[in-house]
Amino acid sequence: MRDVYIIGTHATPFRKWPDKSYKDLTRDAYVGVLADTGWDNGDQIEFAWFGNCGMWTDGQGSIRGQVCFTPLVRDGLFPERVPMINVEGGCATGSMALHGAWKDIISGQAEVSLAIGVEKIYHPDAPEKTTAMFDGAIDRYDPDEWRDYYRAAGDKAGKPFDPGPDRTVYMDTYAMQACHHMARHGTTQRQIAIGAAKNHCNGALNPNAQYRFELSVDDVLEDRTISHPLTRAMCAPIGDGAAAAILCSEDYLQEVPAKTRDRAVRVAASALSGGKYRDLDEPGLSQHAARKAYKMAGVGPGDIDVAELHDATSFCEIYQSEMMGFCEIGEGGRFVESGATMLDGRLPINTSGGLVSKGHPVGATGLSMIDELSQQLRGEAGARQVNGAEWALAENGGGVIGFDEAACAVTLLHKDR
Repeated sequence: MRDVYIIGTHATPFRKWPDKSYKDLTRDAYVGVLADTGWDNGDQIEFAWFGNCGMWTDGQGSIRGQVCFTPLVRDGLFPERVPMINVEGGCATGSMALHGAWKDIISGQAEVSLAIGVEKIYHPDAPEKTTAMFDGAIDRYDPDEWRDYYRAAGDKAGKPFDPGPDRTVYMDTYAMQACHHMARHGTTQRQIAIGAAKNHCNGALNPNAQYRFELSVDDVLEDRTISHPLTRAMCAPIGDGAAAAILCSEDYLQEVPAKTRDRAVRVAASALSGGKYRDLDEPGLSQHAARKAYKMAGVGPGDIDVAELHDATSFCEIYQSEMMGFCEIGEGGRFVESGATMLDGRLPINTSGGLVSKGHPVGATGLSMIDELSQQLRGEAGARQVNGAEWALAENGGGVIGFDEAACAVTLLHKDR
């Protein structure tokens, strides 16, 4: 299997961008990744993967990437006749695009491939578009199946399933899982808040973060309740953004300028897993993806120096730390509380600010994680820099099947120091 390298990444600032179109955000991310690679145009790109979840709510249900790239082709920035595959996998969309580009290289089908994710969630004049996009990430054909499943699970967790109009159903499912974890393992709401406060402080150091302000643990606890035990500060905000990466083969890498070669980051593993209706006490699909990734790369959890975990809520960081093997099952709350995941801790997690601070424009999220971790491995993360980081992990889940995501991606990146 051929080695695959990332030679350029870029993420736009994540914000509420009511005046930016999908095409605007696409251009921003694409021009940014060209600049990071050191290119004036993308003439060397042979294949592309375009990730998006919500364009259909604006009427563009098909050929999304081709439509967004038409102006870039016309301007000579993107080569003519290059094939592009459109990808949709809920919040895991960006990582799926990366996985496709990675497969291009390892299969020998291409020497250079582009992955890009673009999303607009904020529609101030049409909030129904936001609702429709999120509604599409759960089974719409047999809703009674998941409603019955959540009611039964709510009884077991001690938190009845009681969705409300002021939040998505996903926040209630995370809250039920958190309550179950608290009852079974002694996790506390304050431990969840510690993780949230840590990420808000990290986000204050990230110029791309949607929320650039620090919060104390008490600030997090005193914020408005979304679905107990989750407060607003523990939940990812609604926003827009785009992110991209350019991948290449080792043979291609040997032909590029030394500056580009020196900044290259190796994709040591890219593993996907699928979700199912599972019992509350059964490990989630992310554990399966992580084990596949570790085996592929020939490393284990103890080798990871920095990680980006999919904290759609701050409970997820606790849970996913367990699924990634960073701590024992049930110890996630105490792991976060110990300070191990702080910037100066044993294993810094969500140095970007995580989804709760950096933001979560779903189609772009996975690739924004890759951008953050690539910066970390290159030593370019500024005030967020983790000293000496060589191994990085990104975990990115999307859609919902019961208490699993519908899909999960775990990506391992490596760069020798």
